[in-house]
Amino acid sequence: MLRKCVGDPSRVVPVEDVQITEELSYEETPVAILDQQVRKLRTKEVASVKVLWRNKNREEVTWEAEDGMRSKYPHLFHTPG
Repeated sequence: MLRKCVGDPSRVVPVEDVQITEELSYEETPVAILDQQVRKLRTKEVASVKVLWRNKNREEVTWEAEDGMRSKYPHLFHTPG
């Protein structure tokens, strides 16, 4: 069954503002780590970080695996002292 959808004009991104590379992708860069958490599963613990990503005119926040982010972007993690 089809349902009526009401669009949100504030969520529309103008096509002119999106810059796509030759591989038909665009680059987002991580800006900061906003939060950290450890989830306990049955047999192990999984560490996650909340990352602020930025493209030219857009920001997005996602949860990512801490070990992957630490290996790719070590400059985002501050060591105390």
